[in-house]
Amino acid sequence: MRVPGSCAGEPWKAIPHQSVPGRIRVVFSRYCNSSDIMDLFCIATGLPRHTTISLLTADDAMVSIDPTMPSNSARTPYKVRPVPSKQLSEREELVQGVMAQVAEQFSRAFKLSELKAEVTSQLTVLERRVEVEALRAVEIEKCKTDIRRMREELAARSSRTTCPCKYSSVDSSRTLGPRRDVPTYPKYLLSPETVDALRKPTFDVWLWEPNEMLSCLEHMYQDLGLVRDFSIHPVTLRRWLMCVQDNYRQNSFHNFRHCFCVTQMMYSLVYVCGLQEKLSQLDILALMTAAICHDLDHPGFNNTYQVNARTELAVRYNDASPLENHHCAVAFRILAQPDCNILAGLAPERFRQIRQGIITLILATDMARHGEIMEAFKDAVAGFDFSNEEHRTLLKMILIKCCDISNEVRPPEVAEPWVDCLLEEYFTQSDQEKEEGLPVAPFMDREKVTKATAQIGFLKFVLIPMFEAVTELFPVVGEVMLKPLWAAKDRYEELRRSEDARTENREPLTLQNEPQPDRTEPQPQRIGQGDPGQDSAPSPKTPFLGTLTFPYEP
Repeated sequence: MRVPGSCAGEPWKAIPHQSVPGRIRVVFSRYCNSSDIMDLFCIATGLPRHTTISLLTADDAMVSIDPTMPSNSARTPYKVRPVPSKQLSEREELVQGVMAQVAEQFSRAFKLSELKAEVTSQLTVLERRVEVEALRAVEIEKCKTDIRRMREELAARSSRTTCPCKYSSVDSSRTLGPRRDVPTYPKYLLSPETVDALRKPTFDVWLWEPNEMLSCLEHMYQDLGLVRDFSIHPVTLRRWLMCVQDNYRQNSFHNFRHCFCVTQMMYSLVYVCGLQEKLSQLDILALMTAAICHDLDHPGFNNTYQVNARTELAVRYNDASPLENHHCAVAFRILAQPDCNILAGLAPERFRQIRQGIITLILATDMARHGEIMEAFKDAVAGFDFSNEEHRTLLKMILIKCCDISNEVRPPEVAEPWVDCLLEEYFTQSDQEKEEGLPVAPFMDREKVTKATAQIGFLKFVLIPMFEAVTELFPVVGEVMLKPLWAAKDRYEELRRSEDARTENREPLTLQNEPQPDRTEPQPQRIGQGDPGQDSAPSPKTPFLGTLTFPYEP
């Protein structure tokens, strides 16, 4: 039978008992204490409550009366036997009763502690689950915001009738100030393999997410000793890198990944050529910082468009390298923010030197000055003197130019996607120029250029001669960088032969045959021709065809 007791709860335990008339089944909770169980046994066997009893097995072995007593069966019943006791005095009974109450209170307290611990554990698990779900919700909202921003940007591009810089030199929705929650990007621990690969021109820049690229750039400054030598606070460095990233637009080519690509190539040149043994740390800082900032806020439309469309940038900078001047201005507006000023530890004179060095290097990336800079560098190479400041400046200008257009130095699987990105940006510009009735450069017209024809002339007349000049000063460049350029040229020539074979019934496309201008109008000069100091800006009445005859103008 089931005998109710003063204890309750589940699960229940059932133990058979042996009495004089027969066997009785007593059920009790595992949360009962020993006193409650003894009372249940007394009631079941007809004994007065609080009678002292003993619990015996079939062979008269005594069993401890508590919830953890061994289980038995019908064949091994327990026997309940009253224990004779002397008559207690009233005082002893009182003391015994008090002790029993104290024991019961302790028992309840322990049970409450166990329940409290169990509830606390369950609450901790629930809080963790709530925290994880909240983080997921935040990530989802962030993804939704990013998707919405991308859709708005695509919609703006599809409805845009003019260059973003035509009426405003800086995107009004863009901020040059630091993020208030920085540094929040995860600081990745670079593996030894990554650190080693980062120093080589073969580094695959497509494998890295934006936060990982930020960590790699931070590592470069640490590894070159720039953080130590110029007292750059690590948090300030991260803020500056994130602000720079925010001020690169989502163009097909001129974007933050291109910035990382150029900077990584500069970093590899420092190691390949041993530049830290030839140049000062101030020169290295200028090279790295200029590489990071060299295309800040690039609108995706080149200088030719800025001049021909008479954009605000072209008007502001008098048609003289409008984009490069804008990149410099944005770079130093970012550095003017105290939270982003990585040059704050420099003395005024050293700051003036580094500022002038960065401006000189960024302006050198204007391909309209390519011939002028190349001729000056070739003249200096024969008697190059690393103690000569003018020679060092020419070298730094050539180095940043090499890095800016160095994609073909990398393996084909890394280099070729960049060609597709560049052509996509060119085609977007040429479509806009056609819509606005502006001159279109042949190498940017989607109807006249292919990947092979775009690269052959560029490799032959720009990249290879420039890297050959650097090889005269640093022979190691010949094997590491010049050799891949020759291989790339051979690969594109083979691709062009295949294209020509497929289109043998049509006139092949060539980049060297420019449209013949009207005899009454002056012909555009090629780079390296004419007076280098002559202003190359077109007159309003003259259609401007650009200063390049090969397909590249960053």
